[in-house]
Amino acid sequence: MTERIVLVINSGSSSIKFQLVHPVAGDAVGSGLVERIGEPAGRIVYRHPGGVIERELYIPDHAAGLRAAEEVIAETGPPLRERGIVAVGHRVVHGGAVFHEPVLIDDAVLKELRRLSPLAPLHNPPNVVGIEVARKLLPDVPHVAVFDTAFFHTLPDAAATYAIDAEVARANRVRRYGFHGTSHEYVSGRAAAFAGRDDAELNQIVLHLGNGASASAIRGGRAIDTSMGMTPLEGLVMGTRSGDLDPGVILHLARNAGMTVDEIDDLLNRHSGLKGLCGVNDFRALLGLVADGDGAAKLAYDVYVHRLRRYIGAYLVELGGVDVITFTGGVGENNVDVRRDALAGLDRLGIVVDETLNQSPGRGERRISAESSSVEVLVVPTNEELAIARKAIALT
Repeated sequence: MTERIVLVINSGSSSIKFQLVHPVAGDAVGSGLVERIGEPAGRIVYRHPGGVIERELYIPDHAAGLRAAEEVIAETGPPLRERGIVAVGHRVVHGGAVFHEPVLIDDAVLKELRRLSPLAPLHNPPNVVGIEVARKLLPDVPHVAVFDTAFFHTLPDAAATYAIDAEVARANRVRRYGFHGTSHEYVSGRAAAFAGRDDAELNQIVLHLGNGASASAIRGGRAIDTSMGMTPLEGLVMGTRSGDLDPGVILHLARNAGMTVDEIDDLLNRHSGLKGLCGVNDFRALLGLVADGDGAAKLAYDVYVHRLRRYIGAYLVELGGVDVITFTGGVGENNVDVRRDALAGLDRLGIVVDETLNQSPGRGERRISAESSSVEVLVVPTNEELAIARKAIALT
């Protein structure tokens, strides 16, 4: 018996996430992670209905990584070619100004994705490698690229434009693109359904809070602003990224600290945010340090919440009022403190969190706002793999 399944692939610089998804039922047949590609001790983990396969082995490149994924999948059932795969959906971080809808991948599309690599040098090149390898592995199945930036193509010019020399901006494709778009689109749609409302009539704020974090303002199902910009570095404080920063800091570090562009890039992307402030980027470790009285961790938490509240306030004004605020992502879905503190003291704006509901354990979609709250406050787990699978199958 064959099944209609979409293979979803998210290829990073040294890892490959993959999932076998039933796009209609919405469940996953299996999901896995190939990591530490190119390092002496690689690792693959595959979760399936019968359990978990986990092993360490040398994985020299992405081609070997996908072959390893193919082998562990075959250990738990039919091989990939006999799984009824009807499409392969690829997460691609940056679509630039060219791609704002999912697209069937051919050689011309791959060429354009390579051309866009300077806009996302850490992300698009490994995305392309994953596509190239997967097309060889499954040559007779349509491959579809789904872009993180696509949902934010609707940003008005005033939100998308940086106030630098217009010719310089045009020549170098400098503008706000936004990221995590697949998540923001999926979560805002699920939030509207949970509230029993048509998203066309709603003003929403979605807070995607994980190691990477972003906020969006959505009016009538269309994004009108988002915190990430030309790159995923702008906006909220994140696990290892600084978020918003005075551009003069970069000039100061170059001129006075003697740091190179690459060193500053590494500092702001990998050694800033929570990690830069207190040494850890895992939120559970952060809260453990706060509970132990660590002053640096407390400051890191306060900076994180301060920046988050600033964006919520800005989007309340930009939307002219909000109907639904939704938390998603690993931190947003699981951290009681962040949800409480992000919306504390907003009663006069009609935003009231019910502390009992907020602290109640739960994994699914749920309401945490009080009955007296005129604004719905929700927690909605994101599912980017399912969103990508459904977009991929829609093109086949």
